[in-house]
Amino acid sequence: MEYTVQKLGNLAGISTRTLRYYDEIGLLKPARKRSSGYRIYGQQEVDKLQQILFYRELGMDLEQIKNIVNDPSFDGPGALKEHRGKLLAKRMQLDLLITNVEKTISAKEGKSVMADKEKFHGFKQKLVDDNERQYGEEIRGKYGDEVVDQSNAKMLHMSEEQYREFTNLEQRVLDSLADAVKTEDPSSDEAQRTADLHRQWLGFTWPSYSGEAHMGLAEMYVADERFAVYYDKVHPGAAKFLRDAITVYTEEK
Repeated sequence: MEYTVQKLGNLAGISTRTLRYYDEIGLLKPARKRSSGYRIYGQQEVDKLQQILFYRELGMDLEQIKNIVNDPSFDGPGALKEHRGKLLAKRMQLDLLITNVEKTISAKEGKSVMADKEKFHGFKQKLVDDNERQYGEEIRGKYGDEVVDQSNAKMLHMSEEQYREFTNLEQRVLDSLADAVKTEDPSSDEAQRTADLHRQWLGFTWPSYSGEAHMGLAEMYVADERFAVYYDKVHPGAAKFLRDAITVYTEEK
């Protein structure tokens, strides 16, 4: 069966403008165009659009999706199995948070007692699961399963106070980095304070600290665009600046 832009948009629940944009950036080309200029999509394009929407739902940006689905070696059935696994993990995260909310309501109504550590378990589990989904393969390949498993366990066993300190320190790192990068000097006092805050932040989850591992992680921030985007949101080039500041910091230690 073939579809015009309008019909495919209605079928998929997205706008015709989105489909035209996907065509413009080379993400989803129509099977053909009529002499009148109308885009026509066939079954192959329908299946491809389904994959694109799956990846979008998982939080991937369009450039990443484009590289995946346009790869000649792309495995459609294999990708669907992967989607299923990730969606099941997402459902587990939501179920955990829903359970957490229900327990909180029950405790507020005086029907049960909820330990402080239970109040944050769902959030910590979600953070662990999100990190595994986004960065697990790279991190495990670099540091090994044992280190990552120990790090996850340390995260899940944080007390309420530790978890609050952990999240507050993460924001302090970003705020400090935003100021430090303006100095354009990775060895400046501001930059070195940022690197030290970053080390403290890692200490909440890392089983043990080493300058070599810290430097290796900083290199990954620059090499992997997913990490770079996280830091570059505070200032263009912030990920590279942080890497350079950590280089100075670890060499001096």
